[in-house]
Amino acid sequence: MSKGSYEEEAAAGYARSRYEMLDAGRVLPQPFDGVVKTSAPRADEVSSLTAPLLRQHGAAMVLLDEPFSDEEYLAFGAGLGTATEETDPAVQPFVTHRVILNLLGANRRTDDVALQPFAENSLSLHSEGSGRVAAEQPRYIVLMCCHPGPRPSSAQTVLVPMDGVAERLSAREREVLSRTRYAHLPPGETILREHEGRPAFSFRDFLGGRLDWVNDGGDEPEAVDAALVRLHAAMYAPLAQGVHWQPGLLVVIDNRRHFHGRTAGSAPAGAPRHLKRLRIR
Repeated sequence: MSKGSYEEEAAAGYARSRYEMLDAGRVLPQPFDGVVKTSAPRADEVSSLTAPLLRQHGAAMVLLDEPFSDEEYLAFGAGLGTATEETDPAVQPFVTHRVILNLLGANRRTDDVALQPFAENSLSLHSEGSGRVAAEQPRYIVLMCCHPGPRPSSAQTVLVPMDGVAERLSAREREVLSRTRYAHLPPGETILREHEGRPAFSFRDFLGGRLDWVNDGGDEPEAVDAALVRLHAAMYAPLAQGVHWQPGLLVVIDNRRHFHGRTAGSAPAGAPRHLKRLRIR
């Protein structure tokens, strides 16, 4: 067993790639060459459209005639699994029905991590709930647009396939990451694991924050840090696609097949962007 801490160096080569992806105002290509439209937006009918897309791509996009009501939105989520409650005290003003988080892009930049989803900050690439054991992480993230704000190509939701990230790592780097975990998690809860025959990452780019890690395979600290550098670089390689929001657009992300993040937005003077989010186990 070895232990250590990873902190991003000021000259990290991937920092420029991250900036270009998330903060340079770049308009990313949309996923899946567009969306599937439906004119009969009952939850069960939409589920029949998203299911094959999730199997094939690990994500799905459907453009509804109009956004679901909260009741329809919850029913759609129930078809995927169990919605998890939003328990963070900082976000309670934005929570309805205990499980729906209303993402309102109405605030300027903030250093408060809990409030960054509601501000104009970019959000670094991550898998949802990476600080929890795998059984407690959401399987799906469901996002629905109620209002896109004045600039639909701003604050794009970014998707990066985990398959593509894994392919950019060497076999040795993948092995090291499959033996490395966040220090507060129990053995077996590693950064990289296999799920249904595919590589699945449980990881967040902490930007300038410190990541304390434990390696249960006896790899040298230098090897772990090197693998983490390469993981960051692979995440910010040119694999990303960006969701351009419009009213009624529903996006489902498989948390075991895609990293996600967000490009920087702008806090508008008028009506802010409004997305709703469910996290589904």
